[in-house]
Amino acid sequence: MKKFLEGFKTDIKFKSAGPGKKLTEDTRTKAEGVQSSSNVKHNRHAPSEGAQRAGAAALARIEQHQRPKVHTSQDVIRNQVKKELEAEAAALAEKEKSATAEGSKVKDSGTLSVSGVYFTCPLTGATLTKSEREVHIKEAILMRFEEDPVEASVMMMHTFNKDREKVKAAVEIISKYVENICKNPTEEKYRKIKLSNKVFQEKVRSVEGSREFLQALGFISVMLNVEGQEEEEEFLVLPEQSTDALELMKERRDRLHRGEPVRAQLDRQHQAFRPSPNAQRFELPPEFYNLTAEELKKEQQQRSDLVEKNAMLRTKAMREKDEQRERRKYNYTLLRIRLPDGNLLQGTFYAWDRLPVLFEFVRESLVDSWQPFELIGPGGQKLRESEDVALAECSLVPAALITFAWDAAVQADIAAAGGKSPTLLKPELLESIQSLS
Repeated sequence: MKKFLEGFKTDIKFKSAGPGKKLTEDTRTKAEGVQSSSNVKHNRHAPSEGAQRAGAAALARIEQHQRPKVHTSQDVIRNQVKKELEAEAAALAEKEKSATAEGSKVKDSGTLSVSGVYFTCPLTGATLTKSEREVHIKEAILMRFEEDPVEASVMMMHTFNKDREKVKAAVEIISKYVENICKNPTEEKYRKIKLSNKVFQEKVRSVEGSREFLQALGFISVMLNVEGQEEEEEFLVLPEQSTDALELMKERRDRLHRGEPVRAQLDRQHQAFRPSPNAQRFELPPEFYNLTAEELKKEQQQRSDLVEKNAMLRTKAMREKDEQRERRKYNYTLLRIRLPDGNLLQGTFYAWDRLPVLFEFVRESLVDSWQPFELIGPGGQKLRESEDVALAECSLVPAALITFAWDAAVQADIAAAGGKSPTLLKPELLESIQSLS
């Protein structure tokens, strides 16, 4: 019978619109026509009319049982986004390569103050370039499905989708599903989601990770008959839940509400340098700028023009507008802090990081981090930790040298008690201290 069915299937090609579709009258007519032709050529070995009908029915049953598989395993989920990730990685790598090539025409990479801008994956701890970070994080999230499907799907929804409003709408609808189920645990209609439903299609299915989250809650894919339709449709169905399972479902819904996008963290590249007359000399790679190579070449001319403008009589509003336009040129800033012993502490920051971030960076690099200190910016500008002001707004972009000073009153008390000036930087920074080129 198996051999016969295989031969029969080769001669007759069934056209099916989806799983579970029965043979149409046209398909049967075509099949019988093909069979008649075959009978003329191979009359001695042709199956009887009854056998042909039996074969057609058997094949129909086989086709009917070919249901779509539920995408739950890590490997299948990975394949769903593999092509997209590869395309993103290729595009970003090409863009980074092009930017680096253009930047090298402006500056010799051997003289750069820092080799580039790097990031750390919060899930794996890996150090990444700008082009690697998004793809790596997506891969890391997909790997989490083996350990915790709920956590992975929550991260997937909040990270893979750029439109935050769409994510918020999907979260609200899924929460409504859970609320209805918990209020009416024995009502079957609340535990069934028709995938062709307009609201589900537009608000939930379009958000990556939403289906994975529902499956993590316990929903399974089932093909069901729909009243008034010949064809079956796919539903996500949740088996009836116990009281404990319903409480767990509420907790998982709350995890979805608390979810946040997983973002690569800027690697500040803590580095200590010995005292140097080159402390104020900065050569930055292209990643620090929101500019093309051609725009970088024009920067010096633009700065000269700015000096001329400043010499002209302009209103405060005009000056502030020009300053804001100037600050928007930079994505990052490289800061050096000159310590009382002459050593330098260097780190990379976002141009829009706030002053408290800078103070915390310095504090966590010190042996005696409890002692109060001051930071003085270029031109004697006193930076205040209490002020929630961006580095760009303090004229600390794209690079700046900052002066560190201990609180004078505290130092006087220490000296009066016979104390000595402590070693400033932590041992791990001093072990890797370098000389500025």
